[in-house]
Amino acid sequence: MISSFQDVSWRRLRKIVRDLSQAQKGNRENLINSFYKSFKSFGASLPVLIGVVLLLGLFRVNVSPQIISSIFSGEFFRDVITGSLIGSISAGSAITSYIIGAELLREGVSLFAVTAFLVAWVTVGIIQFPAEAAILGKKFAFRRNLVSFILAILVSLATVALMMMIR
Repeated sequence: MISSFQDVSWRRLRKIVRDLSQAQKGNRENLINSFYKSFKSFGASLPVLIGVVLLLGLFRVNVSPQIISSIFSGEFFRDVITGSLIGSISAGSAITSYIIGAELLREGVSLFAVTAFLVAWVTVGIIQFPAEAAILGKKFAFRRNLVSFILAILVSLATVALMMMIR
C-alpha cells in the first residue's frame, strides 16, 4: 500500500515538473515574440522619426526666431489660442509633436502655448474631419472637435498652472 502511494506521488511530481517546464518554454516563446513585435514596431516608426528630425533641421534653417516670435507674440491668451489652432491643423503621431514642442520651447515660445499645441495635436483632428464625418456623422465630428479644442485650451492652462504651483 505504501509503495502504491509513493508511485502515485512520484507520477504526480513528474507531471508537475513536466507541466512547469512546458509553461516556461511557452513563456520564453511569448517573450521572444514580444521582443520581435516591439523591434518590428520600432522599425516601422523609425522612418517617421528620421523624417521629423530632417524636417526640423529644415525648419530651424528656414524659419527664423523672428518668424516664430511674430506668430507667438508673448501675449498669454493669444499664444494659447494660436498653439491650439496650429496643433488642431497639424497631423501626425504624438511622438513627433513632442519633438516639435521641444523645438518651440527652445525658440522661446511659452509653455502655455506649447502645451496647448501638444494637447490639440493629439485630440483635435481638422485634417481627419472629412473621414470622421463620413463615418460618425458631421454633427458628431464637429461637436467632438469643438469640445476637444476647448478642452485642449483648458487642459493646457490647468497643466501649466499646476506645474507652477508644484515648483
